[in-house]
Amino acid sequence: MFFIDNPELSIIVPTFREAQNIPILVREISTALEHVLPEWELIIVDDNSRDGTEDACVSLRRQGFPLKLVVRKNERGLATAVLEGFTRARAPVFVVMDADLSHQPTTIPLLYNTIKGGADFAMGSRYMPGGGTDDKWTVYRYLNSKIATLLARPLVAVSDPMSGFFALSRKLLERCEDISAVGYKIGLEIIVKCKPQNLKEVPIHFRTRVFGESKLSIKQQLLYLCHLRRLYIYNWKADKR
Repeated sequence: MFFIDNPELSIIVPTFREAQNIPILVREISTALEHVLPEWELIIVDDNSRDGTEDACVSLRRQGFPLKLVVRKNERGLATAVLEGFTRARAPVFVVMDADLSHQPTTIPLLYNTIKGGADFAMGSRYMPGGGTDDKWTVYRYLNSKIATLLARPLVAVSDPMSGFFALSRKLLERCEDISAVGYKIGLEIIVKCKPQNLKEVPIHFRTRVFGESKLSIKQQLLYLCHLRRLYIYNWKADKR
């Protein structure tokens, strides 16, 4: 695979201690796009993991994968990492996905084609027909997701507002204002703040992590509640204008 001067798609993956997953993810992405969309780039934004992520990315680049690694040493957080990725992206269409292999790269062409078909935002959904999650989910994880989803539903008219697997057009991002990088649900932030005129949902299957540890902590859940509060206030102020 050769590097593309003008990619049609930029895939942005925030990472923190995901060195074991990165080689698998990159090869799965390459296979999914090989005969569909050869003109793509992958931007990995790593929060100084120091777990072998840099070595893995160097090796993959030497093998010809169109990968760009950004290592942040003075900042940490999923949302800020995604925003950093946007600034490095060169394509007219962006896809954001997790590094833990929970998001299947085979869905990337569907997200991309949804944007090229006229949508300005495409959200992957586990809760629409055709979507789902692995049976390995614990009851706690399932209830956590459901409750968080219900809390966000009044803000956005989508079935899976918690999804971190989504695509958007560069044009949508360019007209956004006041995007905050607090929290980890950057997709929800973009929908509320950018107000896409043509938002589509596509079914995704959410896989259970095999390598590494989940980053979902009590602190992250509290940040999510703070994030929701800010978004509700933002909408309330917008309605007052």
